[in-house]
Amino acid sequence: MTVIAGRYRLLDVLGQGGMGTVWRARDEVLGREVAVKEVRAPAGLAAADRGRLYARLEREAWAAARISHRNVVTVYDVATEDGRPWIVMELIPGLTLSEVLDAEGPMPPKRAALIGAEVLAALRAAHEAGVLHRDVKPGNVLLANDGRVVLTDFGIAAVEGTSPLTMTGELIGSPEFLAPERALGRTPGPASDLWSLGVLLYAAVEGNSPFRQDTPLSTLRAVVDEELPPPRRAGALAPVIEGLLRKEPQERMSAAAAERQLRLVGAGGAPRSGPVHAEPYRPEGPSATGGPTPPMPLPGGPLGQDRQGPQDRAEQPDREDRSGRARTVLAAGIVLLLLAVGGLTYALLRDEKPGDGTGTGGEATSTAPTTAPPTSASPSSSPATATPTKTPTATRTTPPAPTVLVYVRAVRGSYSGACPPPESAAPAFAATLTVGRTPASVEYRWVTESGETSAPDWRTLEFPAGGPQEKRVEHTELEHPADGTRRDRIRMEVRAPVEARSNWVGFSVTCEQATPTDGVTSPTGSVTPQP
Repeated sequence: MTVIAGRYRLLDVLGQGGMGTVWRARDEVLGREVAVKEVRAPAGLAAADRGRLYARLEREAWAAARISHRNVVTVYDVATEDGRPWIVMELIPGLTLSEVLDAEGPMPPKRAALIGAEVLAALRAAHEAGVLHRDVKPGNVLLANDGRVVLTDFGIAAVEGTSPLTMTGELIGSPEFLAPERALGRTPGPASDLWSLGVLLYAAVEGNSPFRQDTPLSTLRAVVDEELPPPRRAGALAPVIEGLLRKEPQERMSAAAAERQLRLVGAGGAPRSGPVHAEPYRPEGPSATGGPTPPMPLPGGPLGQDRQGPQDRAEQPDREDRSGRARTVLAAGIVLLLLAVGGLTYALLRDEKPGDGTGTGGEATSTAPTTAPPTSASPSSSPATATPTKTPTATRTTPPAPTVLVYVRAVRGSYSGACPPPESAAPAFAATLTVGRTPASVEYRWVTESGETSAPDWRTLEFPAGGPQEKRVEHTELEHPADGTRRDRIRMEVRAPVEARSNWVGFSVTCEQATPTDGVTSPTGSVTPQP
């Protein structure tokens, strides 16, 4: 049997994934069983990139080892064998949440909430230690035989940091669980893990994830652009799911508020005033406009409903404080209601005044958003008897922000032969562009890491109204060195309608001469495809 680092004897395979294999192993030094993850670099990755990948994995594994929490798998060691890191972890007998869902189907909201609360406790511990998980999904949640709920694979699957695509174009993690900001290539944060938890909870109670489509790209587009399908089996868990699955990270429910609600639902409780939308997380300190953050949001739903504000995140258990806040919210709601009635009365009185240009037949200037001035009132009609007519308000709807997803893969990744390389044999690439809506005009260009490219100019790709939202663009790279080998990376950049960048794809061009037996030098060439 194989022994890793002279200490860990591999026994049998526990599971396999895109980034490696998890083994059951025996620690010969301490005489205990452990789990050992064998990490494999994607096929075709250049040696330098492979080295950076392994170094990043080691750093991430040691970062995960800093987290000490009962709901987080313990990392014991990072061993090196054959130039690769092997992650040595706690061995936990049990089933993954994905295996349980496959075997039993959707679970009741109460059970899902209990599991979600434990996962969220693990995430909060990780975030406090400065570690992002970035691959929260049912396959990485272990339901142990002793009743523990354990989150595994911290920082190992999502090794490429801010981008959901690796340099070779291989997708990291499951697209259906990626947060919109990650799908758009933005820097992830703790809120990105909370989004993934929301998708996990949705899948647990509904039996399917909300944004899954036929292809990874269409799934990413759905994550970014499509509205959340209303959960139908979630019951009291629905407000938490909806609060976590808000497209903008700053609008998502805070971790503290979500954990409280999950534990409440897991205990058989429900929101005191019925299902309500979760209050988004609001950071402490000055607001974006430079003023102080208000102590509590204004009530926007039924009077007295339990809303989550900064005080709630402080988790003060004193009942008098909570009842005082409830009375404050109730009083504020009554004041707002009285102000609204007063504003409506004032608008009706003003609209009845003759000769002021705002009466019957004039343009309504009332601040009441859904009430128009009377359309048929006699001059003798008093304000008390005038009946306002409800008319649709001319509201200004803002269209959703445009989105562009771009992904590049190599058609031919390397060339070796006489230079300049023929166009039919030179490195070639295909980019897939997906827009959130049509019509759209996408301005793009190809760029290389070295700055040398045969297509430096900006070009435009049109997506007509009613047409397909996905198109393909091909490019052949004809730049080559005077002699020797050029190793470079290429990607596509988009500047309109929004800025976007694809993954990097490596390629190489080697210029060489072949000498036949008669001593006359003649050019020859060959092409080696690269995945």
